[in-house]
Amino acid sequence: MKSLSRIDDEQYQDHILQGVSRTFALTIPQLPEALRRVIGNAYLLCRITDTIEDDNALTSEQTRQLSQMFSEVVCGNAAAEEFAQKLYPLLSNHTIPAEHDLIKNTPAVIRITHSFNPRQRNALERCVRIMGQGMADYQEAESLEGLKDLSAMNQYCYYVAGVVGEMLTELFCDYSQEISTHKPTLMKLSVSFGQGLQMTNILKDIWDDRKRGACWLPQDIFFKNGFNLSYLQPGMINTNFQAGLAELLGIAKSHLQNALLYTSFIPPEEKGIRRFCLWAIGMAILTLNKINRHRDFSEGTQVKISRRSVKATIVTTNLLASYDWALDLLFKLTSRNLPNVEVHQELFLSDQMKNR
Repeated sequence: MKSLSRIDDEQYQDHILQGVSRTFALTIPQLPEALRRVIGNAYLLCRITDTIEDDNALTSEQTRQLSQMFSEVVCGNAAAEEFAQKLYPLLSNHTIPAEHDLIKNTPAVIRITHSFNPRQRNALERCVRIMGQGMADYQEAESLEGLKDLSAMNQYCYYVAGVVGEMLTELFCDYSQEISTHKPTLMKLSVSFGQGLQMTNILKDIWDDRKRGACWLPQDIFFKNGFNLSYLQPGMINTNFQAGLAELLGIAKSHLQNALLYTSFIPPEEKGIRRFCLWAIGMAILTLNKINRHRDFSEGTQVKISRRSVKATIVTTNLLASYDWALDLLFKLTSRNLPNVEVHQELFLSDQMKNR
């Protein structure tokens, strides 16, 4: 029987998920019961890491120290209460109220983290460690000039999303012996899956990121198309910039094609896990389509997909979740107007980088 405090912690986890992410509050309940609790907790750990990196009131040194401290908290080597007391007063209004609340209640989240089996805990600890370290490195290099090249963008996407894909794969393999038989392939594809979703976010958030002094676009793609990212301004209509944008849309599409392949390795009877993956892929493709139709957009709200589109994605993918041929056809139909750019195997990070 669960203790009262454990019930309170789990009620808090379910409650705060609604506040910090509408998307994950929607997708996590689709998972099998055995996965909901651990993946919900994993998302909150990532969100705490993200909050440390995103609050611009923190200095680079504070960000790095707090990221390292939080990694130690997740591993059980530092007190969650001390971490919360240290970070909470430093947060600015840039951080949303739900995230303030999450930081304040870090101990409740960590108590759940420490109740998982060793394999689950190792997966969560590795993800938080790599994400925190990588994001702190990139935050120190933030500028409006963009990242050096596509390789640097791949690396950034790995730190903020690819490593999450690996963590989820580890949790799926812990849950199912059948899924575990495909682990090497799933691990490789999970990095591409994460990159597809993160590149979609980067493209959607170009102008919001620039307002806070950041640009995650790769300089080399735009230089090749005759555009310097230093000159990028909202409302600018420049065919060279749009050509670079088109290439990135095509690369993101290719990564999402790998995401669909990843999903096909999940047994058809595991409809909950498939829905969890498919909803994310569907919403990303719709967002890329909207950006492609409005390459001259000047703020994120102009390319945000409608609730009606979200509902249509949910209904359609639910109906087709078990049929790989139908999902493949649906992907081809919905992504047919996006540019085609082949993603070569070498675009995936090396094992040495991933095992950092």
